[in-house]
Amino acid sequence: MDRATFACSTAFFRDYSSSSHTAFCLPTGHIDFIEKVESFTYSDFFRDYLIPNHPCIFSAKFTEGWGSRRNWVTWDGKPNFDYLLQKFGEAIVPVANCDVKEYNSNPKEQIPFKEYINYWREYIKNDYRSSRGCLYLKDWHLSRAFPEQDVYTTPVYFTSDWLNEYWDAIGVDDYRFVYMGPKGSWTPFHADVFRSYSWSANICGRKKWLLYPPGQEEYLKDRHGNLPFDVTAPGLQDRSVYPRYTQSQPPVEILQEAGEIVFIPSGWHHQVYNLEDTISVNHNWVNGCNVAIMWCFLQDELAAVQREINEWKDPMDDWHLQCQLIMKSCTGIDYKEFYNFLKVIAENRISVLENGLDDEALAKNTPKAAISTLGMLHAVFDLKRTVKVLTSLSANEDFKKLDLTSLSPPPEALLHHLKAAIDTALL
Repeated sequence: MDRATFACSTAFFRDYSSSSHTAFCLPTGHIDFIEKVESFTYSDFFRDYLIPNHPCIFSAKFTEGWGSRRNWVTWDGKPNFDYLLQKFGEAIVPVANCDVKEYNSNPKEQIPFKEYINYWREYIKNDYRSSRGCLYLKDWHLSRAFPEQDVYTTPVYFTSDWLNEYWDAIGVDDYRFVYMGPKGSWTPFHADVFRSYSWSANICGRKKWLLYPPGQEEYLKDRHGNLPFDVTAPGLQDRSVYPRYTQSQPPVEILQEAGEIVFIPSGWHHQVYNLEDTISVNHNWVNGCNVAIMWCFLQDELAAVQREINEWKDPMDDWHLQCQLIMKSCTGIDYKEFYNFLKVIAENRISVLENGLDDEALAKNTPKAAISTLGMLHAVFDLKRTVKVLTSLSANEDFKKLDLTSLSPPPEALLHHLKAAIDTALL
């Protein structure tokens, strides 16, 4: 990142410690289309889309070199089932039934990939009908299971990816997925995990996206405060059930073609349809631009848990700990792990600022190499955002009630190290 862009980014540096973060996500019916790779820089993306939290579409030129676009697709633009079976036939994959609603989502099962492809072929032959329903292969961690495969290369615009940097470091999980589904498969109304950003690239096929900017989802809730399963359902017109629906704005609609990438900003609720037989690559990610939104989301989630079990607060000695455990079971993270998440991200950037990287390290596909590629000023920007959120976390009463003796270094020491690294880098 050049100094002009860093100056632009710091102008947007504001306090996101409150749980409301709708001011910079104003609704718009226009979605920018990014046509040319050579004329669109990371600085452009950072300034125009990451910081203001606006969606955009990247043309198919940005994915032309991907192995999956060459090999996973037939000459007429259909999924290459024979090639996919040859490479992944024995894998076990997660499959959702789009025709069944279960706890406001679609029920999932694990089946062999070759069974799913056989189902898909039969589904097409039977005019997209099956007694098994419409099955959608979703959230497949293909990159983790088959790291040697030439599938895709993450575009530079999405490489400041703290979620996958952290979960790769602890070796537990990742947020890189492949989706495959027939025409008519779909994903119900939702916002992404931790209110992260997401990017989704169509290897083949077409999708329709319905997007609502942050804040609009409040008008779509029923009288009990629940979001709809299907935002297009006629039942939303019933004012006795959805009293504020008429106050909502129409969704922003995107038609995504083969090869194109859609960028979904933080907190934008959406619903997605496959208009053709479609394969896509999806990442969820958080970085310095939206980590405060993640922190706000976690505070809101904990507050919701506390309301649910408030009646047990007095008789339960470890009530605050139980709230954290319940939150982690629902969201995948608690406050102590969020601290460790911030620590790993901060320490990687401090290491690059203090020690740099040699040419051999830069050539390897590591988080520190990605940090160095984006530049020292970007690392400083990341540290400044981390300081802001870490300061808020350290002062949080629910965090202070936990046993923090296992945290190393202690929050105060980490904050001191962060601020010292920033000051040294800016000398």
